[in-house]
Amino acid sequence: MVEGIIGRKVGMTQVFDEEGNIIPVTIIKAGPCTVIQKKTKEKDGYEALQLGLVEEKPKKHPRKPEQGHFKKSGSPVLKVLKEIKYRGPLEIKEGDQLLVDVFEVGEKVQVVGISKGKGFQGVVKRHGFAGGDAAHGSMFHRAPGSIGASSFPSRVMKGMRMGGRMGGDQVSVKNLKVVQVDKENNLLVVKGAVPGANGGILLIKKSGFKVKN
Repeated sequence: MVEGIIGRKVGMTQVFDEEGNIIPVTIIKAGPCTVIQKKTKEKDGYEALQLGLVEEKPKKHPRKPEQGHFKKSGSPVLKVLKEIKYRGPLEIKEGDQLLVDVFEVGEKVQVVGISKGKGFQGVVKRHGFAGGDAAHGSMFHRAPGSIGASSFPSRVMKGMRMGGRMGGDQVSVKNLKVVQVDKENNLLVVKGAVPGANGGILLIKKSGFKVKN
């Protein structure tokens, strides 16, 4: 059985458990996903499924190579494609659909997404530097300080923490507990936060499975 699915982040809310405690949760619209291509060791050198996220609006103005790639599965050209590995023999062919019911309430999942982009940031926000004195005459509030010696080695060492682009990276959050599974609306509710903004693409998979983008 395939143990992963593509989804979009809907947003965060809170639910109550049986004891009345508040649990922060994230709602994910997981699937349905169509199997676009099945890769095997004999033909491709590794085993994986290429999944496409089925959405209300298919891709506009697809090119002919894209149309030919999706033709075998009988699916319209989809915007989001991802590969996920599987283990053992799998009786799934192109055109089959995977739904949110691959997950069960109570199990742990791993969610992979792209974190929010924050643009250019300084060392205080980007790396957690303490900064200098906040007094009026300090002249050293959020500066990085020395970045190297002048005589030797007379250059900035590789890997020096400095200001720069922050966010927009692939982030994996592990061991998120599945709180609810809504099969009718393809919704997955997990405990805690997941990376990215609302509407962002996520890959939800069970623990122990590797992702291939």
